[in-house]
This record gives sequence, C-alpha cells and structure tokens, in this order.
Amino acid sequence: MHAQRTHQEYPSVEQCIGAATHFADAPQWIYSLDNPYLHGVYAPTVDEMDVSGLTVEGELPADLEGAYFRNGPNPVYQPKNRYHPFDGDGMVHGVYFQHGKVSYRNRYVETEALLSERADGRSISPGVMGPFDYSVSPFGIKDTSNTDVVFFNDQLVTLWYNAGNPYALDGQSLKTQGAFDIPGRRHRRLSAHSKVDWATGEMLFFDYGDEPPFMTYGVADPSGKLVHEADIDLPGPRLPHDLGFTRNYAVLHDLPFFHDIDVLRKHRLRVLTFHRDIPTRFGIIPRYGKGSEVRWFECEPCYILHTSNCWEEGDWVVMDGCRSINPMPQAQDNEGDLSHMLAYMRLEANNYRWRFNLRTGEVREGPIDDLNTEFNKTNPIFHGEKSRFAYHQRIPLLHEGGHTLRFTGLVKYDNETGRRWEYDYGKGVFGSEAVFAPRVGADRSGPEDDGYVITLVTDSGTWKSDCLVFDAQDIEKGPVARVNLPHRVPFGFHATWVRGQDLFSV
Repeated sequence: MHAQRTHQEYPSVEQCIGAATHFADAPQWIYSLDNPYLHGVYAPTVDEMDVSGLTVEGELPADLEGAYFRNGPNPVYQPKNRYHPFDGDGMVHGVYFQHGKVSYRNRYVETEALLSERADGRSISPGVMGPFDYSVSPFGIKDTSNTDVVFFNDQLVTLWYNAGNPYALDGQSLKTQGAFDIPGRRHRRLSAHSKVDWATGEMLFFDYGDEPPFMTYGVADPSGKLVHEADIDLPGPRLPHDLGFTRNYAVLHDLPFFHDIDVLRKHRLRVLTFHRDIPTRFGIIPRYGKGSEVRWFECEPCYILHTSNCWEEGDWVVMDGCRSINPMPQAQDNEGDLSHMLAYMRLEANNYRWRFNLRTGEVREGPIDDLNTEFNKTNPIFHGEKSRFAYHQRIPLLHEGGHTLRFTGLVKYDNETGRRWEYDYGKGVFGSEAVFAPRVGADRSGPEDDGYVITLVTDSGTWKSDCLVFDAQDIEKGPVARVNLPHRVPFGFHATWVRGQDLFSV
C-alpha cells in the first residue's frame, strides 16, 4: 500500500516562488522582467563563497564521506530576449562531507560564452527562445553548461541539455579548468546525460545534432581515452535526453518528440511537436558495438527525460525510468508570450518499466506508479545490474499549483512491488534532485539501499537553504541530519554524488 502524502494542500504560485521578494545577492535587473523563472526560489545568486564548519542539526553519519554537487542556472547579465532557464549561466554548488565536518562551495562554470559576455559586459546571446539573430553573437545560442554534472577521470564535468560542449572543473575548488575533451572524437559535443559506470570507470556518452549523423554513441576509458565511437542511423534529427546501460549493452532513445527540420533550416525556428502516431524506439547496442549492430524495439509513443537503471535478465534487457505521454502540455492563455516555455517546463511523467527480449524481439511495458514524479536517481554501485529502489522528486501538476517546475517531496520507490514511501518537504519548501550516497565500504554484496539520500532544499518562507541527509532505508522519518547552508541556493537541475575515496584522494 502506498504511503499517504503528508498534506494535500499545495501553496499558491506567489507563496511558492516568492515573486515579490527582493534579494541582495541577486542581479537587480531581474526585477524589471516578468518571468517567474527569475524570481523567488528561481532567483539567481551571483555570490560565490567557501564556508567550512557548517552547523549540523541532528547527527551526521560517521560513514558518510564524499560530496554532493548540483548544477543549475544563474544568469549574470540581463537577457537580450525572453529568458528560459536553459539560458542561465551554469553554477555548481558543492556540499563536502569529510571527517565528520561539512563545508560548502559554489562557483560559476566559466564557459567560453560567459567569458565572452564578461568581456563585453552584457548578454549577447539570442537565447533558446530567440529571435535568432546570430550576427551579434559569436557563439550562436549560448551553451551555458548548466544542466548536468558528473565525475569522470578525477574531475567534474558539466553538461548542457542540448548536447553542448562540456567543461572540466576541479572537484575540490570548483575552479573551471577549461574545455572537457575526449581526444580522438570529431567534436567535443556531449549530451547532458552521458553516464559513468562505477564498475569499470568508463564513460558512456552520446550526442545528437541537426545534420547527419543525427546521433553518435561512444565509450571512453577511465583515463579519458576514446576507445569506441559509432554513428547511429536515425530517420532525422531527434532530441534524445538520456541513455541507459547494462553490463554488456547501451540503450539508446529515438523519441517521437522533435522539431521540424525544414522550418529550422528556412527560418531558424525550432517548432517542437509530439508525434503521437510515431512509435518510440529503443536501440540496444553492444557496449562496443557498431551502428549496424543496434537492435531497435518499438514501444508506445512517449517521451523520456531520465532513466533510472538498466540490467540484463537472461534474454531480456530491463529499463526503469520516467515516461511522459504529454511532453508539451497545453499552454495557458493567461501566461502571455511565455506560455509555451512555461508549458514545456511543466513536467508530466510517471515511474515506468520497459522489457526487451533480445532473442524474440518481444516488448513488455507498463507503469510502476501513476504519481507525477521525475528527476529519478538510484544507487550508482548497482548501475548496469539488477536493482529495485529509485529516488524521485514529486512534482505538482498544474491543477495542484504546478505553475512552474518545482519539487515538493522526496519519493522512494520499490520498483519490484510498486510501493512508494514519501517525505514532504513542507509548505513552500523546494527540493533539488536527490542523490544516493553509499555508506563507506558498501558494495553489491550488501543491501541496495545501504546508504543515504541527499538533497538541497530552500524554504520560501525564510529563504534559508539546507542540505538534508536521509537514511535511505527509512526516508519517511525525515532527515537524520540537516546542514545549514551559508546562503540561499536557487532551484537547479541535476546533481551527482562523488565518493570520498575518489574525490579527496585526487
């Protein structure tokens, strides 16, 4: 039986985003723009700081060593055109747990585009919503590297949602070291959700674009050397967002949600359409396989942002993730020229499982639960191997007050039974993507949920931010430790956990 929600009432839009609040640490130009993704919990902070010896409420686990990192948008300059969260300059926040103490650090990702704008003293990018006048922008649409962050080859790598150019950061100082590259590739571009396999140390990556080949897939070894790359044949340009992997395979996505290439080429406009008459396809390729070795499986039309985990069971490959059958919700008439952006950011998805038989070609698929959740994470020790637990963020729908994308609670799933456990962050409190942090010394021989779940929250009543640490085996009892952060942390996108043995030994 599912656990009941802590409360049934959702706060108003004004309560949620704190639209009337002014912050000394935010660029003051935001208050001249009527855009909810620049106000309240979304308001950027331009402060960068290093603070050690943070106050901890509760008891910090002795076997928690490592760091939680989260990326997100923090625009420095007033946008030339309409602002979209993908346009905000990337900022990484780090909470470090070492020897029973906690410290915090945050830094901008010093991208080529941000450095160019700093030199000019203003925004020069048209932004992802256009209009697209590239004659005044040397780098076209601004690649902000603000979406994802992973740890690979002893460095943090920041990634952008639209297969951008990644950047390398020092994991301890968060100083941008420069462009991240895998030597031997034709270009630097990587999708936001390239994956690192903890078992092998390899990075499995893909990218996509508007010209053939529309997708490439590859593998880099733990030292960052390219060991494999293959062109993937697709019918046209697509917008895949994630991939999965098992011990022997990768799972690629060909989704029926894409833009009209003719309109893009003629008018430089990206008109997205969900093609409900085109099946979703998943391509299973051997980890080091050629493009000709991909086996495609057709499923019900849907869009997928994030997978949880994939594994092999005999002839079957199993994939858990979050599935959307409405990736572009209806725009609201009262939201003006931002209506389509706001609709696109309103995420509707639920926990789901797909099964693909490599011998017979059979597909089985179905929901695990119907609650609106996403930004799903699992224990990285078990990535590529059979697992059952996943940790999601609960997202209110529009009729529940979901005017903007926000996370109101943590949800733990048992994907074998469909049971869920929930922790409500509280009225007007917003979470971040949660990560699973294995206990020091944990491995696959122990319980899968032997560790901690960590997230950041910001209270729109006090504008204080905390880092919450949950016992993964009992999230309903609330955080075992609450770390008081030194300043307000705005809403962001994706997070990762880096073990102390990997981070502090560098």
